[in-house]
Amino acid sequence: MKFIDEATIEVQAGHGGSGCKHFRREKYVPYGGPDGGNGGNGGSVILVADENTQTLLDFRFKPKWKAENGCPGEGARRDGRAGENLLIKVPVGTQVLDVETDEVLADLFEKDQQYIIARGGRGGLGNTMFKSSTNRTPEYFQPGEEGEAGIYKLSLKLVADIGLIGLPNAGKSTLISRISAAKPKIADYPFTTLIPNLGVVKYGEGSFVVADIPGLIPGAHAGKGLGIRFLKHVERTKALVHLIDATPALSDEFEKILEAYKSIREELSLFSEELAQKKELVLITKCDLITPELEKKIKAEFKKLKISPLFISSASGTGLDKLFAEIAKLINLSE
Repeated sequence: MKFIDEATIEVQAGHGGSGCKHFRREKYVPYGGPDGGNGGNGGSVILVADENTQTLLDFRFKPKWKAENGCPGEGARRDGRAGENLLIKVPVGTQVLDVETDEVLADLFEKDQQYIIARGGRGGLGNTMFKSSTNRTPEYFQPGEEGEAGIYKLSLKLVADIGLIGLPNAGKSTLISRISAAKPKIADYPFTTLIPNLGVVKYGEGSFVVADIPGLIPGAHAGKGLGIRFLKHVERTKALVHLIDATPALSDEFEKILEAYKSIREELSLFSEELAQKKELVLITKCDLITPELEKKIKAEFKKLKISPLFISSASGTGLDKLFAEIAKLINLSE
């Protein structure tokens, strides 16, 4: 299934049914009078956050949505049936934005949360409702009101406990495939991951959700590489796990390892100061390819930044148990 995290939709709520103008005329009933019923309300268009919906792809193929109109009133004081509400399922984490100003109108970040994006028109009153002591045969009735309509932008921000970040080929896809059931594409070239991947990791009696965010590069905050399209997906995470490739140490290029860390940190700060303040765990990946001596040198380099990184190997499983324990501490997950 193709991952789509932005879409524009056009919605139209149902028109309210017209009230009825009708008079009761029966033999032997001298004072029949007005008996026109009221029109039914138009159906509303309602967005519902659904945990089984993962993408906004449906809205690319069906951008227009319309709720049912209300039925008109009838004689004998019969009110018209209300139009059915149109419930539209969207992924948990979907924001509704004004298409012109980008103002956030609603944020559906919880399961089953609802937002009425277009309210149905009110049904009109029948002539029965206008009968009075001075007007026993009212001719007047109300037409139904038009339902609300509009064009809106939907933007999906993934909801996850942990966001995996790092430069391309830092090992994010390999890690999430090892610790969860997610099966992202894995290869030895940059930008293997072109869409965010979500994985559920079991830990003790609990679990946590990990989002594998496509590789960032310097300038991502300004749109370079996969840019700001995916930086937004780490905004909701409780904490970040920053993956850094250890293999430059094989050529004694320890400055490259530090630069990889600093460059991503800078992009986070430039995109959002709030994002840069999130709790973070630093991982040195592919540690099965380096010697214990090189590992000590890497630790010494990060000690200058007052950081104590974890060393893991997704291929061999080294360090994964400790990683789980540290993540559980970060997000206050009890075993």
